[in-house]
Amino acid sequence: VQLQASGGGLVQPGGSLRLSCATSGFIFDDYAIAWFRQAPGQEREFVAAIRWNDGATSWEDSVKGRFSISRDKAQYTVYLQMNSLKPEGTAVDYCAARPRALIISALGDSAQYDYWGQGTLVTVSS
Repeated sequence: VQLQASGGGLVQPGGSLRLSCATSGFIFDDYAIAWFRQAPGQEREFVAAIRWNDGATSWEDSVKGRFSISRDKAQYTVYLQMNSLKPEGTAVDYCAARPRALIISALGDSAQYDYWGQGTLVTVSS
């Protein structure tokens, strides 16, 4: 499975960005696709995940109500719509994929993800 993240850039606080994660197509029904964020010098943090077969989602609390995640099965692509962005500086957003995504509450564990994209840089600053 190959993943390609895109859509990052510079945005002002309060603005929006939509990230895309294009997959190589070898995504099966038991897979989940997630987004993680890593700021310089910090650990990678979970943002959101979506289960491929039924679209069930999991969220990090701080982004609930501001971000949305969706998938286009025909295009094998997952989107992360980020609204009301906070001035958190620069971070790299990664998309990742894992099989056996049976427990939705466990989708935030980065160690369970087998496949990672190269990341896309997001800067929220005025």
